[in-house]
Amino acid sequence: MLKRMTGLMLVMALCLGLSSCGTASEPQQTTVQTAAPETTVAETAGEPAVDKSAMDYETLSAYVYEQALGEFYEAYEAAKQVQDVPQRYAQMAVAEAKILESGVLMPTNSAGGGYAITRVAPYTVGNVLWGTDYERYHQALVCTDLITLEDYAAMKAKWGELRGTGTYESWAKSYLEEKGYTLKSDYNLIYSSDPTTWDVFATYLASDSSAIVNTYDGLYEYDGEGYIQPALATSYEVSDDGCVYTFHLRQGAKWTDFQGRELADVTADDFVAGMQHLLDAQGGMEYLAGSGGCGIVNADAYIAGEVTDFSEVGVTAVDDYTLQYTLEAPCSFFDTMLGYSVFAPLCRSFYEAQGGKFGAEYDPSAESYTYGLDPSTIAYCGPYLVSSATDNYSIVFTANESYWNKDNINIKKIVWLYNDGSDVTQSYRDAINGTNDVATLNSSTVETAKSDGIFDKYAYISRTDATSYVAYLNLNRTAFANSNDETKVVSPQTKEDAARTNEAVSNVHFRRAIAFSVDRGAYNAQNVGDSLKLTSLRNSYTPANFVTLDADVTLSINGTDVTFPAGTYYGEVMQAQLDADNVPILVWNPEADNGNGSGDGYDGWYNPEAAAAELEIAIAELAEKGVTVDAQNPIYLDMPYVSSSEIYGGRANAYKQSVENALGGKVIVNLVNCSDLSEWYYCGYYTAYGYESNFDVYDLTGWIPDYGDPCSYLDTMLPDYAGYQTKCLGIY
Repeated sequence: MLKRMTGLMLVMALCLGLSSCGTASEPQQTTVQTAAPETTVAETAGEPAVDKSAMDYETLSAYVYEQALGEFYEAYEAAKQVQDVPQRYAQMAVAEAKILESGVLMPTNSAGGGYAITRVAPYTVGNVLWGTDYERYHQALVCTDLITLEDYAAMKAKWGELRGTGTYESWAKSYLEEKGYTLKSDYNLIYSSDPTTWDVFATYLASDSSAIVNTYDGLYEYDGEGYIQPALATSYEVSDDGCVYTFHLRQGAKWTDFQGRELADVTADDFVAGMQHLLDAQGGMEYLAGSGGCGIVNADAYIAGEVTDFSEVGVTAVDDYTLQYTLEAPCSFFDTMLGYSVFAPLCRSFYEAQGGKFGAEYDPSAESYTYGLDPSTIAYCGPYLVSSATDNYSIVFTANESYWNKDNINIKKIVWLYNDGSDVTQSYRDAINGTNDVATLNSSTVETAKSDGIFDKYAYISRTDATSYVAYLNLNRTAFANSNDETKVVSPQTKEDAARTNEAVSNVHFRRAIAFSVDRGAYNAQNVGDSLKLTSLRNSYTPANFVTLDADVTLSINGTDVTFPAGTYYGEVMQAQLDADNVPILVWNPEADNGNGSGDGYDGWYNPEAAAAELEIAIAELAEKGVTVDAQNPIYLDMPYVSSSEIYGGRANAYKQSVENALGGKVIVNLVNCSDLSEWYYCGYYTAYGYESNFDVYDLTGWIPDYGDPCSYLDTMLPDYAGYQTKCLGIY
């Protein structure tokens, strides 16, 4: 995630992100009046009319969800009941194919895959496709000078040889020294969104967790070679039935305040306190403790209020240094979650000193409650303390002298420097002069780097990761201005326009027409340039190579048994279902990645002929409902964007031109100006519920998985407030 819904990469390649998932609480507003006039429509010719205006918000959300994603939900619920892991993965791939076929979302790109320059040695921070360990920087090797392309490539190749031996970091140090580099103890990087809270248990935002993760340790954490290593736990055992995990904690680990003054020892009770606070706060990540994640006994019941005695929840301090988690059923991905915020400790005594309470007494609105308001109101047990934090300027992390592993960290100081992306050259200039240590090169700075003599010597292509950025269509739009300030980002549509748009996006063929009409290469080129415009394109929500089947699996694909041999990638199963359904989306290309096969690096969606054909079907079906669509009566789609950013402006215009050209002007994309990033975020990224989503199409969002299983992506599309991303569809 994190979890996470993540915001679009800025020019400098910094990810924002929301953590996985939906809140369990009900929305404050359960009945919403739309801007469009009340209408009574029939979803399919010959069926009884459905009076949407008579539905309250939750009923309407359920109806819209069933119409668009009913097939996905049925297939996914069946997949989750399967205990055999390869079979479950295969059935999940079938379910994901149904999401893609629905047209409610269009994958755009992943993080990475662009030119970059760096002082940081490759694979010296956490190397895994999920969670937040890739943002723990204490083991980074950072040089005083930029690393050449030749040396960077040599280190990547050596990592491949040494991965799993635990020796890559020491080899990398020696290699850099032999090549004449000088290692330094500080790491400077850029960020674009200040934390909204310092309470890691009460947030789903990656922009929060990416900062806080450096202030605490998990039970286990991933190293740069991609393997989990002991952190606050030294070992653990699993019961024969796979349901009880017993951890033995490291003795001598300390809690401190922000000034480094020791507060207490880290004990098993701190993990119990952390889990209870997570479930009390319900900040968006709590579902990972319940059936939406690892399935801790009674976690769901506690969240729902059915269990009020926390001792009945399956987390127990057996003694000061023995911690036990009890699960409802075996969880194949449990150990992939151990460094994540869900399993973070909380210093109970410090939390209570900040006005924190548990259970029915938990009240973050109380005047006495100060926990997590700023870096001085949290306790630390990780490698860094936050020594200063100034909004829209900088965050400085300094080494924690009481950290249990302080003698083995490479970085003693981390400096985050704010960059809102309005100046597309700033990140590059700062990397050249040493103000920051990593910079992604965009279409403008590639040319600058070439003229400076930097490009050929230092520019490398960054690897893509598991981050999936997505453009969503709002199926149930009720907000036509930002919910936090109704004077901001106001739609130009009339009520009649809005009603017609609502009817159009309710039609699956219209949605597919939009998805197939977007030249995603031209769109992506605005950030990375023409030469790399395809490199980071992603064609599915879950990456096609995220998991493989480790045994043969036979599935019924539209009534025909198909056997997928061991070693089959997740994306290959998705493709089989898409092909069987005759939906022209290519999520798996066996020729991609130099013949290794991939779901990334090519445009498997852009198909103007298919877009036009889908639109004609939609036009005929909409005409039966009294909606005329032609060049004189187009459908309008509002797409908010930041006009002050050259790159974001370029992306929005590329999207607009592509859609309007492919669909013959029968769909018009209104580019709705946001004066700054904050206004853009409040159109959808910062909203809590679907009725606040102020857009028809929105491309400032994505997802980073919480753990190593496809359900970390697919759970975000569940109904009834269980899936975080459904808010992007205007529901829940």
